[in-house]
Amino acid sequence: MPQMTIAKALGDGLRAAMERDPKVLVMGEDVGKLGGVFRVTDGLQKDFGEQRVLDTPLSESGIIGTAVGLAIRGYRPVCEIQFDGFVFPGYDQIVSQLAKVRFRSQGKVPMPVVVRIPFGGGIGAVEHHSESPESLFAHVAGLKVVACSNAEDAYWMIQQAVETDDPVIFFEPKRRYWEKSEVDTGHAPAPLLASRVLRPGRQVTVACYGPLVKTCLEAATAAEADGLDLEVIDLRALSPLDLGPVFESVRRTGHLVVVSEAPPESSVTSEIAARVQQECFYSLEAPVLRVTGFDTPYPPSACEEDFLPDLDRVLDAVDRSLAW
Repeated sequence: MPQMTIAKALGDGLRAAMERDPKVLVMGEDVGKLGGVFRVTDGLQKDFGEQRVLDTPLSESGIIGTAVGLAIRGYRPVCEIQFDGFVFPGYDQIVSQLAKVRFRSQGKVPMPVVVRIPFGGGIGAVEHHSESPESLFAHVAGLKVVACSNAEDAYWMIQQAVETDDPVIFFEPKRRYWEKSEVDTGHAPAPLLASRVLRPGRQVTVACYGPLVKTCLEAATAAEADGLDLEVIDLRALSPLDLGPVFESVRRTGHLVVVSEAPPESSVTSEIAARVQQECFYSLEAPVLRVTGFDTPYPPSACEEDFLPDLDRVLDAVDRSLAW
């Protein structure tokens, strides 16, 4: 199987989707000639032309609004938001239009729009370049929200998202763009909205997504040296959540640690904690613990290592859970 970076896998996945369906369009700021600031769309405009890979003005509301109109006319637009914190000028279009059209039309008008958002910290960027706004979108009925964490998922999930007739908010872990892994280009590992057990274990369940999946896998390897056996689950879909594998795991382990870069209040991790305690109350041997960012604006880059969850914070939560 070929080795790919996440960025290359996303680009190849988009290319495959565009080759299959001439109605698939890519649009966003600098996605054409430049190939995107992270080079995910590199070469697509050259191969598919300016009518299918569109360099847009610096207007996120214009990008999303145009995509809504294109979808109504039968196209499948893939919109790139250059950085996570830039999405908010287009938030009204996403929440008030994109998420509602199919419902308002009683299902008669599909809305096959993908909004790609590089998210999370760890790249030493300035303000509005390192945020984790996934909870804001997961709360909006009518949107599907997903996050890839590795190259194989990136390759397949972007294609599955493009084929979906509902709008998909597609989060990409920007600090992991250049990390390589094997990609099976012949077979999708899972449906778009399914979580995956990446590492089986017996003692503590660790649920995570996006950029922190790698951190949690590294924590599981480190814990093994101390005789601890962690099960790591990549959630992949944040709305709707596929918590069946998490429930099954917690009923075996009795312990759950949920890990995310986003602030903890009113978040995806809050929902997971509530649902697990509701469904698995009599199996839990300790409260559900969360390892997250903080309820503050994202700090300057010099302080981001103190803000972001790391291996030590994950292992500390594991120890506290087992010591309960």
